Amino acid sequence: MPRWLRLLGLAGACLALAGCTLIRLGDEAQAFYTSTVLVGRVAAPAGWSGPVIVAAHREEDGDAPPAHRTLLHEAGGFELIVPAGDYRLFAFGDTNRNGRFDAGEPAGEYSGGKPVAASGSGVIALLDFALGDAAAASAAARRAAGWPPLDSRHSTQAGALAELDAPAFSAANGVDGYWAPMAFFRASGGNVYFLEPYDPARIPVLFVHGAAGSAQDWRYFYEHLDRSRYQAWIFQYPSGAAVDSMAYLLYWKLFNLQLRHRFERLHIVAHSMGGLVARSFLINHGSQVRGLSLFISISTPWAGEPTAALGVKHAPAVVPSWHDMAPGGSFMRALFARPLPAGLDYYLLFGHRGGYSLLRPNHDGTVTLASQLRQAAQAEARMIYGFDEDHVGILSSPQVLAQVQALLDSHAGGPRADIASGGQLRAAFATADGVLPAGVPLLVLQPLGEGARVAPITVPLAATDSGRSLGPFPPGDYAASLLVQGYRAEPARQPLHIGDGAAATARFRLLPRGELAGYVGDEADAVGNPAGSYRRPHDTVRIREVDLRGAGVQRTLRPLDTAADDALALHLRGEDSAERAHFAFFDLAAGDYELTIRADGYETHRSRHTVVPGQGGPMAPIVLQPRR
Repeated sequence: MPRWLRLLGLAGACLALAGCTLIRLGDEAQAFYTSTVLVGRVAAPAGWSGPVIVAAHREEDGDAPPAHRTLLHEAGGFELIVPAGDYRLFAFGDTNRNGRFDAGEPAGEYSGGKPVAASGSGVIALLDFALGDAAAASAAARRAAGWPPLDSRHSTQAGALAELDAPAFSAANGVDGYWAPMAFFRASGGNVYFLEPYDPARIPVLFVHGAAGSAQDWRYFYEHLDRSRYQAWIFQYPSGAAVDSMAYLLYWKLFNLQLRHRFERLHIVAHSMGGLVARSFLINHGSQVRGLSLFISISTPWAGEPTAALGVKHAPAVVPSWHDMAPGGSFMRALFARPLPAGLDYYLLFGHRGGYSLLRPNHDGTVTLASQLRQAAQAEARMIYGFDEDHVGILSSPQVLAQVQALLDSHAGGPRADIASGGQLRAAFATADGVLPAGVPLLVLQPLGEGARVAPITVPLAATDSGRSLGPFPPGDYAASLLVQGYRAEPARQPLHIGDGAAATARFRLLPRGELAGYVGDEADAVGNPAGSYRRPHDTVRIREVDLRGAGVQRTLRPLDTAADDALALHLRGEDSAERAHFAFFDLAAGDYELTIRADGYETHRSRHTVVPGQGGPMAPIVLQPRR
């Protein structure tokens, strides 16, 4: 019996074994549904490079080790998983690479030491800050100096180089990530790894393993991939975690890689449950990652797996991803509610060497053909290919490899059509004191003239991108704007022409301003809002008004019936607005504010928020309670 199906069957057998994995699983599942993932970026000082250690600690824990800490091989994106509580985020540059904070090493705290309130669910993002003089974080620095060293050399920063034969990428570790996703995430995180240094001349191919899988599942593909044209990227993640959580993690990793490397094209190849992770990422976040052009799924259970539903119903403890695999569950119902991003070609590959029995319909040894060939998946596929292979053997089949290679080659020719004749752009931005924002500026290019009705191009920027040549972009006339959390960009809008000659230049001056923006998220389903899961803006909620009071301010917003691009224009101009589930207040004085939201069919929501000009506050999605 294949590994994945055997793991589900083990749940019953474990009941008779003392100290069985199932006992640990109960604790793991409980922790997973009562934890929050804290997400942000750490910027390094100019001229400094090296590994960075990021930690989340609670004031009441004194000098005890932090709740979670992680190593980045270079400054960039981080994720920390913590139970409910108030946490301070501290980071330092580990100049001497000894795993502990020493005098003279650059350090910093999020928002000057302001605590972040973790609710025990979901994700809190935009926790960006910078390293500087340790004296600026003296209290936290003194505490950090007493922490025992972090002995891990395993980087969780996107783009870390992977040694495929290392224990972290073994099949055994993949199984651990299935049964103990929390322990796996704390020890190894989840990450997109490189097998070799990034090469801008070769197209990245991202491989996503399935349930209880690991990077080593793709060894046959890695060994036969045409390395002259492609570079292999690996998404290794704890497969027992909720699928939506891992889909958001994949987005966050690719977002950071695009900031770092500016790749213009990306292909995705996913096996089994990895196809569900990839599709969830694509429909929820794919429009925010440039260059996605090809998605290939192999043996994916698009309609779920009945044994997962049995596990949810009868097992004393449940692997979180079983909820998502259950046919007819909320995840499966939503999986095809939105289409794949425009311009993305999808191909469906399936196996059928498994047989048939009275207890189980046609299958590949693990997943039924009915699930692999769900009608909604077939409808989106440009082509469907079947192979006489079982669920595991399909990843070492020469015939399957040849088909995947042919699909990759068919999408590997020349520059993308929309940028083939494009030009370059420089976006220069600066503050009065010369200190750049710790967050991620967003460059917005709105086509003018005949292209005025075309959706704007949005480009996330790193601090090091200021004044750098970026592109290529489609040639034409644009209005350029810069969106920076906690700042107003002047001018708010400037015309420029992008062509084949010298790079166009847009210059912005950044002025601190107080702002408070957020949105109403989807309601929680029966299994809650697990750690790391992204809660989408509510599709149908009808907000009647949003009221803000404090620091001498009293403002009330009523949602406008505006298109998304109109709402973006209001945001870029810094005008208070409410649109569908979103709201934003600008030019607020520093201070504490009470936010009130009233919506049809829901209880009135009230919460308090602190505004500091020049600092974007992390606001978790607001979930309204239905009126009883």
